[in-house]
Amino acid sequence: MSDPQRLDLSGIDLSGLQVGCIGAEPDAGWHDFADIITFEQQNRVDFDRMQDMRLNVVATLPATMDAMIVGLGRSRDENLGRIARACRMIPAGAPLIVTGQKTAGVDSLVRQVRKILPVGEVLSKSHGKLFPIEVAEDAIPLTQPWFDKAQLSAKDGGWLTAPGMFSADSPDAGSIRLAEHFAPRISGAVADLGAGWGWLSAQLLAAAPDVTTLSLYEADANALDAARRNVTDDRASFHWEDVTRLEGPAAHDWVISNPPFHHGRAAEPALGQAFIQTAAKLLKPNGRALFVANRQLPYEAQLSESFKKWQEIPGPGAFKLFEAERPIRKR
Repeated sequence: MSDPQRLDLSGIDLSGLQVGCIGAEPDAGWHDFADIITFEQQNRVDFDRMQDMRLNVVATLPATMDAMIVGLGRSRDENLGRIARACRMIPAGAPLIVTGQKTAGVDSLVRQVRKILPVGEVLSKSHGKLFPIEVAEDAIPLTQPWFDKAQLSAKDGGWLTAPGMFSADSPDAGSIRLAEHFAPRISGAVADLGAGWGWLSAQLLAAAPDVTTLSLYEADANALDAARRNVTDDRASFHWEDVTRLEGPAAHDWVISNPPFHHGRAAEPALGQAFIQTAAKLLKPNGRALFVANRQLPYEAQLSESFKKWQEIPGPGAFKLFEAERPIRKR
C-alpha cells in the first residue's frame, strides 16, 4: 500500500479509537493519520524509514485493537492472512478497511473476500482500491483457513516458511549455487547478509565445522523468526537489521550473501551494491566474502571499489558467483 491518499476515512468515525495498520509502506501522506494510527511494520528497512518520519510504528501490534487497516502486499496468501488476523484483533462490528494497488491483486482479492465476508462499497482511487469489511461474530471461523495458511509451515525438506517470504516454497537457485561452494576452508566468525529463512546458513554450518560464530542479518522479521526455527545450531545468532545501515564492527573472517535486488516491486541493483559495501565494513583486514547474483546485475564496479581483490568463479547458468578479499577501508 504505497498511496495513503487513497485512504478516505471521511465516512468512518475513528475518533477515540485505537487504530492499527498492518502492511503500510513509508509515505509522507501517512502524516495525515499519524495521530490516530499505530503502524505495524515487520520489514526493518520500512520500520526505520517510518521511525525517521516520526510515525507511531511498532514491530508487532497489541493483540486487540478498536479498528484495523490492512494494506496489501505481493502475496495473496499473506494478504488473506492479514485480513484474517485483523478480524481476530477487533470486536464484532468494528471498522476493518482494506486498501491496495491493482498490482497487488486487489480486484481478485475483493472477489475472494466477498465470497465469505460482507464487503461494503468498493472505492477506486489512483491505481488502487479501498473497501470496508463487515466483521460479524462468525468472521473468525470463516477466515480460519486464511489464517492457518499464512502461518509457518513445513515445506520440502522440513524447512519452515510462510507466504510473503522470499522464495518461500523452496531454496532459490542462487542460494543453491552459492552453497555448492561452501567448504571447510570457511572458518571463524561469519556473517550471512540477507539470511532469509535460514537455508543458506544451515548449509554453511553443515559444510564448515570450523565456523565458530554465524550472525544471520535479515530485514524481514517473519523470515528471521523462521530462521530461528530452521537453524538450531548454537553457533548461530539472529539480528533484525537493515543490512545497508550496518557500520560494523569489522570482526568477521567471512561474509556470505545472496543480496536482494528488489524492495517492493521495482528492481534496485543499488540494494545489492549496498550489501557489498556493508560486507567490506564487517570484515577483518584479511577477510573474505562470497556473493551470488543474477548474471545481469552490475556488481563488478562495486566489488572493485570495496575490495582489493575479487574474482568471478566460473560456472553455468543465470547466476554469477564472486569471491572477494581484503576489504578497502573508507576514511
